[in-house]
Amino acid sequence: MSEVTIYHNPACGTSRNTLALLRHAGIEPTVIEYLKTPPTREQMREIATATGQPLRALLREKGTPYAELDLGNSKWTDDELLDFIAQYPILMNRPIVATALGTKLCRPSEEVLEILPVGKIAPFTKEDGEPIEDTGARRTR
Repeated sequence: MSEVTIYHNPACGTSRNTLALLRHAGIEPTVIEYLKTPPTREQMREIATATGQPLRALLREKGTPYAELDLGNSKWTDDELLDFIAQYPILMNRPIVATALGTKLCRPSEEVLEILPVGKIAPFTKEDGEPIEDTGARRTR
């Protein structure tokens, strides 16, 4: 099976559900607790590029210094935003999952289904009791 990586925060319910969903699918991913081992500036740039989203779309506002740093202001360049993420890794939204089918910010956790490198999986129940039904639809490269 191809390698799967999750940028994970165990304190985050969405991140825990995504990791559990990967394991439910029979995948044991490489787990990077990005608050303990933050990606480098270049790795963060590569992650953003791989998602196809602007770097700004991967910033987390809630529970971070986002507002105090005025990061909603469009004056900040991507290089400056990368500096902020390097200084405050909590600014990186999570979970981000990378598979052979793509890289994606998985909020909500069932967004990971699109990039699972396996066929349709059995129903899954999130921590809060919400059921997840996999249609088997996957992204194509």
